[in-house]
Amino acid sequence: MRITPIHSCQAGASRLILALALALTTGARAAQPVDFSHDIVPILKEHCAECHTGEKKKGGLSINDRASLLAGGENGVVVIPGESARSKLIQLITSSNSDDWMPPKGPRLDASKVTLLKAWIDAGMPWEQGFAFRKPSFEPPLKPRRPELPPPHNGRSNPVDRILDAYLAAHKSPTPPRVDDATFARRVHLDLVGLLPEPRRLQEFVASSRSDKRARLVRSLLTNDVAYAEHWLTFWNDLLRNDYAGTGYIDDGRKQISAWLYRSLVENKPYDQFTRELIAPTPESEGFARGIQWRGTVSAGQAVPVQFAQSVGQTFLGINLKCASCHDSFIDRWKLEECYGLAAVYAEKPLELHRCDKPQGKMARAAWLFPEIGQVDPEAPRAERLKQLAALLTHPENGRFTRTIVNRLWHRLMGRGIVHPTDSMQSEPWSPDLLDMLAVQLSDHRYDLKSTLELICTSEAYQSRSESIPRGADDHGYVYAGPRARRMTAEQFTDALWQLGGTAPERFDAPVLRGKLDPVVARTLKASGRWIWRYPEASGDVPKPGEVFTARRELVLKRPPETAGAVISADNSFVLYLNGHRVASGDNWESPRPVVLTKQLRAGTNQFLVVARNGGDKPNPAALFLEARIRLTDRSVVALGTDASWEWTGAEPDDKGAFKTPPNDWKPAAIVEKSDAWQSKVGEKVVPLLAQAAFTRLPPVRASLLKSDLLMRTLGRPNREQIVTTRPNDLTTLEAIDLANGQLLAGMLEQDAAKLLQRPWKSADDLARWVYQAGLSRPPTAAELALARETLGATPPTPQRVQDFLWALTMLPEFQLVR
Repeated sequence: MRITPIHSCQAGASRLILALALALTTGARAAQPVDFSHDIVPILKEHCAECHTGEKKKGGLSINDRASLLAGGENGVVVIPGESARSKLIQLITSSNSDDWMPPKGPRLDASKVTLLKAWIDAGMPWEQGFAFRKPSFEPPLKPRRPELPPPHNGRSNPVDRILDAYLAAHKSPTPPRVDDATFARRVHLDLVGLLPEPRRLQEFVASSRSDKRARLVRSLLTNDVAYAEHWLTFWNDLLRNDYAGTGYIDDGRKQISAWLYRSLVENKPYDQFTRELIAPTPESEGFARGIQWRGTVSAGQAVPVQFAQSVGQTFLGINLKCASCHDSFIDRWKLEECYGLAAVYAEKPLELHRCDKPQGKMARAAWLFPEIGQVDPEAPRAERLKQLAALLTHPENGRFTRTIVNRLWHRLMGRGIVHPTDSMQSEPWSPDLLDMLAVQLSDHRYDLKSTLELICTSEAYQSRSESIPRGADDHGYVYAGPRARRMTAEQFTDALWQLGGTAPERFDAPVLRGKLDPVVARTLKASGRWIWRYPEASGDVPKPGEVFTARRELVLKRPPETAGAVISADNSFVLYLNGHRVASGDNWESPRPVVLTKQLRAGTNQFLVVARNGGDKPNPAALFLEARIRLTDRSVVALGTDASWEWTGAEPDDKGAFKTPPNDWKPAAIVEKSDAWQSKVGEKVVPLLAQAAFTRLPPVRASLLKSDLLMRTLGRPNREQIVTTRPNDLTTLEAIDLANGQLLAGMLEQDAAKLLQRPWKSADDLARWVYQAGLSRPPTAAELALARETLGATPPTPQRVQDFLWALTMLPEFQLVR
């Protein structure tokens, strides 16, 4: 394949760009590995287990676990990870000599099985953490445990450090040294809010002599509620398989939880309450439990109740019930009946067990996985069963619940789980005391996830230098040696590019109200709008089905708006146009729609136009309500609400809010006097929604709020039809090609370059220094500055040269890694 670079690399820059491109593609990840649990375990069970598992070690060879298989037998090593061609196992199963072929009796392995085994060995023999053919000797405890903390060492009093210092001493391992202030600041910004530190604030932080400046920085980032929520939205969208487009959203086979999730993160909802609202859901949060109703015929293992069991087990307990939804699990102790028991809690009708997609003639009985702390009443109504399950899952005695989430947070911040992988919580942790301490700390702090993040980030362990991992190192038998560098997520990388040029988009896709409610504003704000329609109820006229009520109102503003928003509702539906732009619509009058209007309003005359439509199949009441507030640049506030000053017509505009023939029959709107029914459902919701929509100054839009594009998908953002708990940390060949030659990335860098050139740089050196500070949180070295000067050329540099320079810098591992 011949790749024509988009970037026109001048001679001075070509060396740098070529070197980066070569470095980028080195070690690119190959095709997806073989599925150990479903592809390899059945082969080994069928053909090898009889002679080489449990107490049986024919020829001295045991395959009970990975270490035993690697150790080989009486005649030496039988498998060499990464080299199937040199592995004796492959030679024996493909041998034509009956004296030494394996297995010695029973059917030979067919070509497809041999191919799978070769691919597995060539991929490094990935092995499910904790899996063994013999019955596992380790069973994780259920109840919480409060470990005794070792004494502090060298004044390191954080509980994380007290445990890890003792761990390192026991393993005779050195304590990793502390990173410098700039490295720490970049790491903790990306980890907690997903953004690069601003150069000016970074310089202030580095220059500060306060001994507690790192702890203060951690706290300040965690109190930035909007930035925190819009970063961690990525983590939770993956974990709860929520997205803004994709399979099922059009045909109602799937439902978003975006508005509920965003608000939960902004408000820092306690994790136990957060979980209960997903398991025993409200209409806003039910999308997680509903899963995906696939179109057509699907296997029994993809039925919605079984999906529910799989999702609850994986997300909140780190348990793999996907195997157990087909048959008794190969990889741990979970049984088919246990999986179906959990599924039956959610099922609306009797649920028949299926083994390998075949009905068993036996009905599942609703049950919780750990009866030691209580049980679900299988005879209770479904809603009550779900409440009982939610209570049991978040029960104070269910230590697995807290251990699972703190393990995920540790993995997110430190690059590797205490139990690893994070979905294998049946496995033994490398530090049970660390895991249990973090779990009880979370419950002690009323399930405040930010408290766990703060505890980890203020530890010396988090602030230490990243572990150096030799190429090709085998991660089995892991011993902690410090945090590990991680790749930026697709969303972090996109946000970072937008930060460099200030080029974030204005629009976003997530159906959320951005920002956080100001309680002071909410207390003082009063709604004055009235419900209006064509005629008052007292007239005796009853709106007809499909009746259109097009209402308008002019509003003159003396100054531009600083912030502006509205709340609107109509029984049954509405479309709002402002100054010729369609800005909102809705069809559920009980859920009033908050709308941010800052971008559409202007100084001078503004035209509000609302097309409301009655529903139903016979005459019934109808009404429209709107309440808006506009804060101008002089801090004065303008109020607007629906009342008798609005005008109406029965004519309907086009989809751009324009009339083909301007109507000449505008009439004053009528106040709907008997509005109690609407007000009782909507009234108390208006003020908090209006306060948030109208008075919140919002930061730039984040990538977590956008639908996935080709670049984000290439960089590892999943389609979220399955729960994703970890994203790949290695570079794929496709990513390398897209980063070197992708149109989307080139377009983003082109926009960044154009924006940067609008600033009054004194020289190309000043531009280069700022980009290094903004992108890498450090100044360029003398050699880097000389190469940047050569790349940028004369002052002012051309847009193409700036684009080349930005591309070269953003391709550096130092830019793309959180380390």
